[in-house]
Amino acid sequence: MTATAVEARGLGKQYRRRGRPALDDCSFRLPAGRVCALVGPNGAGKSTLLALAAGLTRPDAGHLTVLGGPPGAARDRVAHVAQEKPLYPQLTVADTLRLGRELNPGRWDAATAERVVAEGGLDEHSRVRSLSGGQRTRVALALALGKRPELMLLDEPMADLDPLARHRLMAELMTAAGEHGTTVVISSHILSELEHTCDHVLLVDGGRVRLAGGTEELLAAHTLLTGPIAELDPHTVVESRTTGRQLTALVRREGPLNPVWTTSTPSLEELLMAHLRASEAPALLTPDAAVTA
Repeated sequence: MTATAVEARGLGKQYRRRGRPALDDCSFRLPAGRVCALVGPNGAGKSTLLALAAGLTRPDAGHLTVLGGPPGAARDRVAHVAQEKPLYPQLTVADTLRLGRELNPGRWDAATAERVVAEGGLDEHSRVRSLSGGQRTRVALALALGKRPELMLLDEPMADLDPLARHRLMAELMTAAGEHGTTVVISSHILSELEHTCDHVLLVDGGRVRLAGGTEELLAAHTLLTGPIAELDPHTVVESRTTGRQLTALVRREGPLNPVWTTSTPSLEELLMAHLRASEAPALLTPDAAVTA
């Protein structure tokens, strides 16, 4: 079996201010070297999961291993970019990169970090507090990439960047993942962009894992049906709707399909949106994402 980057067993996390758990009995496995899209609605537990993996907080139930050990033990091999992009506001851009180098001796990739900053046209003498949200994002990602981690945890990292900057930085992430075998977990609401960059999916909703596995395997397990209204049994129906006499349904096949239907493979965005709309649909974890006894 491929090495494991992150594995959760019955993971749970409860915050006092919330009526329901942020995470509830989550179990999944993320193979090393994957670029994983972490998706779900607001409040689904995505940020909590990333914070747990980064060792910033502890679970209330279950177990979590990161790069083969407790999350805190792997901190020097993990880069985490949180939504708020925490940086020292009084430092200059140059000082921030220098701090990254000092905190990561023997691992620091100065050329990559400096290139990410330079491509944004940032003045290295500017203080972080004077930067725009998008510029701070670029500095935070420069730190993460410069660390050359084995695992990158990115929480909505590019929400405040313009489309061109998102495209360029996503390409930088993919290059790092390809060259160094970095495992990347990226939380984002921009589903159309994830389809072309991610080869693994983890969908969390209501604190639980709803989908997990390789993108190709998950797509192959589902079929989009269109045609006249007909019985959908014995297939597992994720979502179905009718318009007049026309049926459209996303199913997991359980045997032959009725020839009256036109069939196609859904796009990743169609698959994820269907599961987000149909919260009652049964969960699906592919074999490489399921936790074995």
